[in-house]
Amino acid sequence: MSGDPTLQRIAQGNGLALLAAGPWTARFAPDLERMVTDAEKLAGSRPNIFIDVSQVSKLDTFGAWLIERLRRSLTQGNVEAKIAGLSANYSSLVDEVRRVKGTPVLPTNAVTITGMLDQIGRSMAGIGGTIAGLIDMLGAVLAASARVIVNPRGFRLTSTVHHLEQVCWRAVPIVVLITFLIGCIISQQGIFHFRKFGADIFVVDMLGVLVLREIGVLLVAIMVAGRSGSAYTAELGSMKMREEIDALRTMGFDPIEVLILPRMLALVIALPILAFLGAMAALYGGGLVAWLYGGVDPEAFLLRLRDAISIDHFTVGIIKAPVMAGVIGIVACVEGLAVEGSAESLGQHTTSSVVKGIFFVIVMDGVFAIFFASIGM
Repeated sequence: MSGDPTLQRIAQGNGLALLAAGPWTARFAPDLERMVTDAEKLAGSRPNIFIDVSQVSKLDTFGAWLIERLRRSLTQGNVEAKIAGLSANYSSLVDEVRRVKGTPVLPTNAVTITGMLDQIGRSMAGIGGTIAGLIDMLGAVLAASARVIVNPRGFRLTSTVHHLEQVCWRAVPIVVLITFLIGCIISQQGIFHFRKFGADIFVVDMLGVLVLREIGVLLVAIMVAGRSGSAYTAELGSMKMREEIDALRTMGFDPIEVLILPRMLALVIALPILAFLGAMAALYGGGLVAWLYGGVDPEAFLLRLRDAISIDHFTVGIIKAPVMAGVIGIVACVEGLAVEGSAESLGQHTTSSVVKGIFFVIVMDGVFAIFFASIGM
């Protein structure tokens, strides 16, 4: 038969026959889905149900799976719905589809204490696995660094320079622009509120300390995690999907030394430079707004800034930068190597890389804040 597919119902005593006819292919997917869904509602209505496919003119994998799905849906208890009239051309296809195991439907409406404890345990195990993976990657990077120090010929200078250009040089415009705007916003808001107390000049103190110690390096680290961290994960994940990393191991190369160490080194060098440029851009933007909006002359701004900050504020920010860069790089590389062989996995791990990178950057910033406060810096 030709034309559109059909599924007719024919009563046979206590039984029911479903007569399938026409082409059951993916081309007619909407119609077939609708017919099969309607037929599945007959489950339990008759003790014997047969699915007659003798009039099916064309059958592909999609149609075979719909027929098998219908058979499974109509099977009740010990009574199994049967497929009749299957031609020899399509019997092997239906048999292959029948071997596919159905996914059991888990009850979602039952909330028990045991289930909640199970979810908590799985979450804690996942956190523990993440921390263990980061520590393992840190050890592997340190071991590779030691081997490179012992044998400098193994150092990938060209790769490091390439990644340094991607991470540092190409990131300068966006980092400078964003930090400049943030400096302008902080200055404007500070002047707006300090003006109520006649203390416009104190915006310089707030801007200098906040930018050099916290906002400058933190904002740049978050931008690097979103920009470079995701790029690292995507690159390594793509290599993992194409089995390039396995090929490197087969040729006797260490993927940590070849792929990860140059990226880590480039990131550790780039983030302090970007943090410095970002801090200068934020101070410039804040000074510009303080002059145009608050009436603070540039000379007065610079004099007040020199009195408000010390070398310790700058040192604190610069010390944070390479540590945060190391955290971002390790998280990105761990997520990249965890990618499996699908585009969905690549997207999930890239997203996870950005989220975890930003989370650990903020955590490290809090740890540094407590540490420097305890030593009086």
